This record gives sequence, structure tokens and C-alpha cells, in this order.
Amino acid sequence: MLKKRIIPTLLLKNECLVKGIAFNSWRRIGTILPAIKVYNARQVDELIVVDIMATEENREPDYEEIASFSAECFVPLTVGGGVKNIEMVKKLLRAGADKVAINSAIFKNPKLISQVKKTFGSQCIVASIDARKVNNNYECFFNRGKKATGIKVADCVKELERLGAGEILLTSIEKDGTFQGYDIELIKQVTDIVSIPVIASGGAGNYNHMYEAIAKGNASAVAASSIFHFTQQTPLEAKKYLSLMGICVRKYLD
Repeated sequence: MLKKRIIPTLLLKNECLVKGIAFNSWRRIGTILPAIKVYNARQVDELIVVDIMATEENREPDYEEIASFSAECFVPLTVGGGVKNIEMVKKLLRAGADKVAINSAIFKNPKLISQVKKTFGSQCIVASIDARKVNNNYECFFNRGKKATGIKVADCVKELERLGAGEILLTSIEKDGTFQGYDIELIKQVTDIVSIPVIASGGAGNYNHMYEAIAKGNASAVAASSIFHFTQQTPLEAKKYLSLMGICVRKYLD
């Protein structure tokens, strides 16, 4: 049985870490290097770092900064933000990323997924889907949730799997930063369709929310941000809770 993962998410805006609610009302919470060092010590399974302004500002990721903080990261690292082409993917991998998260390019340049698969393998592709419910259907959005695609999530994830995505990072825009729990209906809809791992994101407020995303939604991993930044809850305690609830998690030290 594959072990379930706990993955903190770090959002970069103008070189600062931020966190918002429903992709809005961004609040500054510090800088990235101290956060990475803390998570190294807290036995997280992986980290996700996304530059949330790169696409909007039409610029490439800061490869020098990524190389600097990736050198201090001792767990698998996914990096995203502004990724448009295979050359950018190559530069991110060279800078120290283990995986690359691709969001806007899914809709602007869908062939990129198959190109990356052919060149680097599916294992490094994290297809990032930001979803919102529209007229009782989940639809895909991009550019920090500002731009609608009109594409149903169900159709999108099937195509992403076909093209060669290694896993799906699935974020509920409406649940993001609310502490109200993951959108189980959304997660279940996607995990019922694809066979690749699905990382649930958006809404974690306590450890039981993580349990529900895994046990009810069948998520392979849970990503979270606010719960770790604004409460006393930790990834290590989340692992302990999930283990007590019968979820198979990666080993941890008390």
C-alpha cells in the first residue's frame, strides 16, 4: 500500500511568503528559507513552493533563489509558478526542484505535459488544477483563480493523465484558507476518474479534515498551508493522528 503524504505548501509573492483566503486577501507570513529549515526538522514528506506572481507578471521563475533554498531543503521539492515551456522545466530541475508544478500552461500549451514526460519522465510532472463550482459543475481556473477556462475538471484530469502527468495537485478555490475542510466531493470526483496520485489542497483546518480527504476522498496526499502557519498544529502531529486513525503514513520519529 502506498503511504499517504503530508505536504506543506509555501506561496511566494515578491520574495515573501504569503497566505490568503480563496486566492485573495494575501497576508505576509515571513521568508522562505527559515520556513524550509523548520519543515526539515518537522519530518514533512515533501514541500511545494509556488511563485504566485510569475504568470501574472509574465516572467520566469527566479532560478537563483530556487537554487539557494533548494540547497537547504532535505525533502522532495516541487516548484511552480510561471512555467510555460520545457526549457523552464529544465532550468527548474537544474536549480534543484525534484518536481515541477504546471498550472496555466495546461490550458495555454497542453502539449507541454507530453513534452516533459518524453524528456524527463512523468514522475517530475505535477499538474496543478485550481477548481471552482460553477452551475453545479467543477470547472478549471488559472492565473490565481482569476481566469475561467470553461473546462470541466473531470474532462481536464482525464486528459492530463493521458498526456503523461505524474500526479494532480487539486485545489478548491472556495475552500482555500478557510479552515473549513477539504472539498471531499471534488476530490472524490477526480480520484474516481484517474489512477495517478491526487494531492488534495484547500481548506485544511484540523487533522480530521486530512483524514477525511484521504479516507473519504481517496487522496494520495494532503497539502496544507494555513493550518501550519496560523495554528499550533504540525505535520508531525498530523502524521501521528492519521496513523492512529489507521492511515498508512511514512515513518516519523517521536
